[in-house]
Amino acid sequence: MIISTKRLSKFAVTMVTAALAFGSTAGWAQQKLQIAGNFATQHPSSVAVDEVFKQEVARLTNNQLVVDVFPAMQLGGAKENVDAVRSGTLALTWVGAAFLSRIAPEIEAVSLPFVFPNREVAMRVIDGPVGTAIDKKLQDKGFIALGWMELGMRHITNSKLPVRTMADLKGMKIRLQPNETHLATFRALGANPVAMDVKELYSALEQKVIDGQENPYTVINANRFSEVQKQLSNSGHFFDFIVVLASKKAFDQLKPEFQTAVREAMTKTVAHQRKLAEQDEKDALAKLKAGMTYTEITPAAFEEMRLATLPVIEGVKKRAGEALVNQVLAEAAKK
Repeated sequence: MIISTKRLSKFAVTMVTAALAFGSTAGWAQQKLQIAGNFATQHPSSVAVDEVFKQEVARLTNNQLVVDVFPAMQLGGAKENVDAVRSGTLALTWVGAAFLSRIAPEIEAVSLPFVFPNREVAMRVIDGPVGTAIDKKLQDKGFIALGWMELGMRHITNSKLPVRTMADLKGMKIRLQPNETHLATFRALGANPVAMDVKELYSALEQKVIDGQENPYTVINANRFSEVQKQLSNSGHFFDFIVVLASKKAFDQLKPEFQTAVREAMTKTVAHQRKLAEQDEKDALAKLKAGMTYTEITPAAFEEMRLATLPVIEGVKKRAGEALVNQVLAEAAKK
């Protein structure tokens, strides 16, 4: 049989992509699945991936598919991991949802300010039709969403003063994720937001290139930001998610039974992570309070912030789609 040069080239590219994303041993008797993340090793998401996903995939495939886990930015920051998964050179990543907004702006619909009152409501929304709609958009961009973990409510830290009201944020230079909804929210609150990858954040805080940042308690604690920030406020301005993404290009090359095993293993992993996250948030806050000045924001101050950021939601409707944003608002408002 004669294979044309064009067909041979296409075949070679396909095999190289599979090898890069999954790895193999001689004869393809055993395949390796690489998953990378930017969260610290002790973060609940990293723990769940290492302790549950890795073990479950091995169990479900009789060790024919082996998972190599790379947390703590070992294979690059969030953007690098997302780009590698999209291209197919990395099989999977778990990443803060905000880092997908440049590729799939629809994900901003679940980044709305002061909309989710607690984790129960947020998870109910992402586990329903809203999550299904976003999963479809991500698939159109070359990803397969395997599950949604909890990143948690985001809170403000800074090195200048206690944040009690919106006025305290005026002119404050605060690091945000590269998400237009997040950035627009802090502009509306009077701050000076700066988009920055988390891998650069600690040194920027230490050198006082920026005044503050915002993250869930678990991330603030795991990344030791309390070493370079002394003020912490319970702003709870966003609830944030971690999305687990597979490269569609690479995932499609797995045998069907391996695909099923990966999905089943990640479903169990997500459930475990959510349980860990709830307890870890309590533990992290206790540790942070021991080393930082903790300031509680009053209900009146929260309402002032919420009203100031209402125009941000209208902007999201233009980027993410009015129907999807309205669906999020309606689902979040259900009792």
